[in-house]
Amino acid sequence: MPVKSFIEACMHQPFRKCTRIEIHLLTPQGLQQPMLDVPIYGRIATIELFRPHNETQDFLFIATERYKFCVLQWDAEKSELLTRAMGDVSDRIGRPTDNGQIGIIDPDCRLIGLHLYDGLFKVIPFDNKGQLKEAFNIRLEELQVLDIKFLHGCVKPTIVVLYQDNKDARHVKTYEVALKDKDFVEGPWSQNNLDNGAGLLIPVPAPLGGVIIIGEETIVYCNANATFKAIPIKQSIIRAYGRVDPDGSRYLLGDNAGTLHLLVLTHERERVTGLKVEYLGETSIASSISYLDNGVVYVGSRFGDSQLVKLNLQADASGSFVEVLERYVNLGPIVDFCVVDLDRQGQGQVVTCSGAFKDGSLRVVRSGIGINEQASVELQGIKGLWSLKSSFNDPYDMYLVVSFISETRFLAMNMEDELEETEIEGFDAQTQTLFCQNAIHDLLIQVTANSVRLVSCTSRELVDQWNAPAGFSVNVASANASQVLLATGGGHLVYLEIRDAKLVEVKHAQLEHEISCLDLNPIGENPQYSSLAAVGMWTDISVRIFSLPDLELIRKENLGGEIVPRSVLLCTLEGVSYLLCALGDGNLFSFLLNASTGELNDRKKVSLGTQPISLRTFSSKGTTHVFASSDRPTVIYSSNKKLLYSNVNLKEVNHMCPFNTAAFPDSLAIAKEGELSIGTIDDIQKLHIRTIPLNEQARRICHQEQSRTLAFCSFKYNQTSMEESETHYIRLLDHQTFEFLSTYPLDQYECGCSIISCSFADDNNVYYCVGTAYVIPEENEPTKMEGCS
Repeated sequence: MPVKSFIEACMHQPFRKCTRIEIHLLTPQGLQQPMLDVPIYGRIATIELFRPHNETQDFLFIATERYKFCVLQWDAEKSELLTRAMGDVSDRIGRPTDNGQIGIIDPDCRLIGLHLYDGLFKVIPFDNKGQLKEAFNIRLEELQVLDIKFLHGCVKPTIVVLYQDNKDARHVKTYEVALKDKDFVEGPWSQNNLDNGAGLLIPVPAPLGGVIIIGEETIVYCNANATFKAIPIKQSIIRAYGRVDPDGSRYLLGDNAGTLHLLVLTHERERVTGLKVEYLGETSIASSISYLDNGVVYVGSRFGDSQLVKLNLQADASGSFVEVLERYVNLGPIVDFCVVDLDRQGQGQVVTCSGAFKDGSLRVVRSGIGINEQASVELQGIKGLWSLKSSFNDPYDMYLVVSFISETRFLAMNMEDELEETEIEGFDAQTQTLFCQNAIHDLLIQVTANSVRLVSCTSRELVDQWNAPAGFSVNVASANASQVLLATGGGHLVYLEIRDAKLVEVKHAQLEHEISCLDLNPIGENPQYSSLAAVGMWTDISVRIFSLPDLELIRKENLGGEIVPRSVLLCTLEGVSYLLCALGDGNLFSFLLNASTGELNDRKKVSLGTQPISLRTFSSKGTTHVFASSDRPTVIYSSNKKLLYSNVNLKEVNHMCPFNTAAFPDSLAIAKEGELSIGTIDDIQKLHIRTIPLNEQARRICHQEQSRTLAFCSFKYNQTSMEESETHYIRLLDHQTFEFLSTYPLDQYECGCSIISCSFADDNNVYYCVGTAYVIPEENEPTKMEGCS
């Protein structure tokens, strides 16, 4: 599938999420993660794409439910949306439309039309330069408007109106918009007495022109040349369509049962000769359909998950031409929920009754990020973890260095992709390791209390060694591929560089207080060298930024309080540089860092736990994030250039390091109390959602801890060629596996209205109590109610 463009030569796909706009890039691999996620201050009512005259890219018109509008343009260089126009289209008087707002744009970009109030049609004209002019209203005779569209290929802007009269009959009428007179002129044609279920208009582009009228039992094509073509269809309610071909000869139709059809207009030159409808397959119940390219279609749904589907040339075994490529989770509409602690970790999860009709489901929603354990081993007293590669340019890690109070152990991946204990001859295994790192020239760095050792990756033998001065020992250390920074007690700060496979002491500085933590993670353009170092201090409780290699103080930031900083980290997330400083009481300071000058700004403080925090960077799907190890481990990540924090589904983590191997790609090595484990991490996002499809709509839900079950009231639509009916149930599920344990069908016309878990005095049993009502079609008000347990 070739790369297409949404706004500029159609390369991006916009998603509308009530109050947000997401921009996705369409590639041969599908839709990528959002390039941009923009908040819209209001619930989006209409969204339309158009291209003004003399413009090389499309614009986006958005109107909200509170009658605000804006016109957005994509800036490809800055990868951001620009606001070209905005305004308010509300009127002081007027009755809001019962069928929702309608926003349409003339195909020749002469005006924008809005139907916001009964009996009024608002016009926003364009001038010759494509700029919006002052809006005005035109009186519309039809009060019960069902749909309005602009016709293609008309000399003057022409709308077609589908409306219902006071006798519930439905008709179509056309009007020309006279911009100079600010009024309607009777249009070229009309069509009376349509299908009583007619509810959707599809304008057909030139040269065919005209309009398709979608009903519940018929589809009709009409145009100004008195062409009238109709075709009967199986009774259904079609509310979404998507044009496939630029000439308008094929359309995708989605109905309320989630069925996708292809509507074909057969034609000879510029004359439509007939209509044909073909079944394609099942999707989510469509609210919008966008044909992207090469048989790939985006199906947006308000009642279930939106989907990216592929239309195949050959049907599968079930007769469907539809293949689902991706799903985009949609929790709405939520009609009920309960909060439970399914994992018994003290963290509540929300179980929702989501979706509608056949797309109904239960959703288990939890905040935070899951670690999926792949392997574990019992190890007591771990004081540090580092991963090492077999060579500097190796894409995968080979060794896992595990430090203890009086020794260091080395684990390596063997040929069977298993971890086994090994030796690195040049390393000191009889003492605690303070830091490890791969270095340039295919070297390995080991920092202990007594020395810094350089070891060859190939021979694993000692190449060079720097020893701590007599009477001093290394307390804390940090290193990158070419630099080492040490604190040797008494406020001594020592800076080393690796030059020609040798350790060279470049600078020594004496600070007035003891040093508690260090970091020189590269954040500039050179990934192997840092021009800045971060230092946390005892006594004055501060964090300082030093320049390298001269160790000159650039900035001192007093943190306040009495709690010592225990971990500092320089990092770059989404192109923004930060200094993170974690304290011994679980609080975290974040600063925006100017990588050129070392200046700190935008100081913020957040509480992540109650115990000391250790900060480490890791990569997931090519993106850098930060792992904060503590009693409440947290992943720190960036979204829209803002720092966000997500809990991890582990109770306590003492140490963490990334461990990316062929057998465990993008994994983490995690040290907990008495255990070392390796696990993969979930997608980095705020919420994690598990779906339990029901194929029916859940209405009420309740959790019972004593029986470890969930019970819910639901109903299922049964549609035959003759009639529709509903069947209501009470269903019981296991709250861990979500397997169906029991089903209780309700009487005909009986529906579940409420459900609770309760117990009674002098009775050790626990019950579900369900309140029901009888909804008999012939009754205006229900006369019979019951409760069952």
